[in-house]
Amino acid sequence: MKKLIYLFTILLMVNLHSYAQNTPFANGVKKADLPIVYLPENVSIHFISPEPIQYVDISAKNILGDLPLKNVLRIKLKDSVTAADAVVTIAGENFIAQYHILLAGPITGRDVLTDIEINPADCHPLDIAGIGLSQPQLKGIAYNLFCKRPDKIKEHAKAFGIKASLNHIYSLGDYIFLDLGYVNKTNLKYDIADFRFKVDDKKVTQATNVQSVDIKPEFILFDTPSFKKYYRNILVFRKMTFPGDKVLHIELSEKQLSGRVITLTASYQDVLDADIIPLQ
Repeated sequence: MKKLIYLFTILLMVNLHSYAQNTPFANGVKKADLPIVYLPENVSIHFISPEPIQYVDISAKNILGDLPLKNVLRIKLKDSVTAADAVVTIAGENFIAQYHILLAGPITGRDVLTDIEINPADCHPLDIAGIGLSQPQLKGIAYNLFCKRPDKIKEHAKAFGIKASLNHIYSLGDYIFLDLGYVNKTNLKYDIADFRFKVDDKKVTQATNVQSVDIKPEFILFDTPSFKKYYRNILVFRKMTFPGDKVLHIELSEKQLSGRVITLTASYQDVLDADIIPLQ
């Protein structure tokens, strides 16, 4: 009887271990059902994500991984390792994907893909409070706004032969989209050094009492280093609030000693009057 009980206990432990190895990592997906990726010896595999990677987990210590770029995961076998059986979990801003990693044999190794696009079919959505829109989502919305013709110029300014305009302000949830445009009426190309956004006092009485708060955009549609005649861009910010005695300064500076600097000023009322982008 004791031998039977001992044997039953051993079988139960084996079954539980097998269950733990093959049951859900997330969303009830079994290891056996995950997409298989073959990893050859002395070769790196790159997973390319549609959005910045926020989290990575590799279940086996004999596989190394790193993020050479914000949306690229690179994995490879440790030196002298001759076996691989692991699960790689990759989480972006709004998705999670998992892959079953196996060692590539001499036949499968010839046809192994070294660059793997993370496809929507391999992803499960994440609903994380406060995460907001992903970079691809912001890019898509900003590009659609860029394709519209500016029709509501909020503010404008002129300096050093440059005309600046705040073409439009849009809002979507917790985001503010600024449509900015510049026209260079000189014959000198404008090399962009920096955009600076800051909330300042509307009226400055004493320099020592000035309170300035810098804010940074969440997303910039185009990374344009310079322009000869025309420049337009869409910049995205998290929802901002500031009192009526302060203004938003949008400062564009040039890459030169004593370069040209032009500043646009937007009031809080301009932000409050932003047009709402309808949800698709």
